Amino acid sequence: MPMNRMLAWDRKALVALYVALDVLATGAGMGVPIFCIALGVPVGWFITRRALLVAGRKPATAATMYGMLRATLVGAAITSAGTFLLMGAIWGPVAVMLFDPAADLAHFGIPMILYAPRASFIGWLVLMIAISPFLQLLVTLFTAVLTFLCWLPVEGQADTRSS
Repeated sequence: MPMNRMLAWDRKALVALYVALDVLATGAGMGVPIFCIALGVPVGWFITRRALLVAGRKPATAATMYGMLRATLVGAAITSAGTFLLMGAIWGPVAVMLFDPAADLAHFGIPMILYAPRASFIGWLVLMIAISPFLQLLVTLFTAVLTFLCWLPVEGQADTRSS
């Protein structure tokens, strides 16, 4: 029952909780958003369960499905945008080093994934700021679809699951 109460929380409280968890996940990854991407799994489940709770336990019609899928996509986009802003705040100021000819990019501490220090640095920044939040969005949406498949009642089928 505590989860049902949490599903009914106000949006502002949920956003505050997510921001705190996202900052904690970023800190656990030391600025690398691997745990933020993994956070997409419980977030996708939670967003979908909340959308299902709002829609009620009705059979899947086009109108209810559209509303639930829209709410899920908006929630996933908001959480991914939060991670994007956080990564931009962490890694954005470091991008100034690209324009500094005296910057030692080879010994900055990032992996040389493209063998050249400048190309690796650019690739690292793109990976951290743009690609990682997009991966989080994909993980969140994948989990949301799996949750929909497990929890959405189908017309003509008896619902034997407990909420």
